Amino acid sequence: MQKDDEPRYRIRALHTDDTVTVYQAYAPRIGGPAARTGRFPASWKRDRMTWIKPSFLWMMYRCGWATKPDQETVLAVEITRDGFEWALRHSCLSHYDAGVHPNEATWKRRLRQSPARVQWDPERSLHLAPLPYRSLQLGLSGEASARYADEWTVSIRDVTPLAHEVHGLVRAGDLAAAQRRLPEERPYPAGAELIGHLTPAGSAEAVIGEARRSR
Repeated sequence: MQKDDEPRYRIRALHTDDTVTVYQAYAPRIGGPAARTGRFPASWKRDRMTWIKPSFLWMMYRCGWATKPDQETVLAVEITRDGFEWALRHSCLSHYDAGVHPNEATWKRRLRQSPARVQWDPERSLHLAPLPYRSLQLGLSGEASARYADEWTVSIRDVTPLAHEVHGLVRAGDLAAAQRRLPEERPYPAGAELIGHLTPAGSAEAVIGEARRSR
C-alpha cells in the first residue's frame, strides 16, 4: 500500500547488492530480440537519448499498460549498481530549478556537459493516478547510453505478460492481488553524494535517512 510519509524525492527500485532493475518499453521489433538475447539489437541506436525508469507503475503510465504504439513490449533491464550510480553522479536535471542551481547559466552549462539527465515525475498508483511524491526518470545519452547497452546491462527480460496481468487485476477491481504482483521496489540508498545535485537543498539527506530506516 502507498504510504503517507514518503519523502518527495526518493529512488525506489527492485535492487540487489549488485544490480538495479529499470524499465523501458519498445516496439516488438526491438524489444523481442533484446529479451531473447539479453542485449539490445543493432537497430537500437546508441547515439540517441534513452530513458530508463526504476518505477514499474510509472512505466505502465508511460506505455499505457503496453498498449501504446511502439511501446507494446515492456522490458525489465537489470543493470549494475556501479553503472546506475555512475549515471546519477554524471547527471543533471533536465530543467532549471532555482532550488538546485545557483542560476540558469550554470544549469545550461552542466546540461551541455552531462551525459545523463534526471526528471522527477509524480509516482503513480495502480490506477495510474499521480501521487504526491516523485519517481526518478534517468535519461542516458552519448557515453552513458553506450555504457548502458555495452557494459552495464546484466540481463533483459520481457515483462509484458506481467503488465497485462496486473492491468487485468486492476480492471477487475482486485487491487490487493495486483499489488502483490508488483515488483518489490524498495528505497534505494542514494544520499547527497548521489542525488544532492539533483534535489533541493536538504532533500537528499532526508532521503538517505528514510532509506536506512526502511531496510
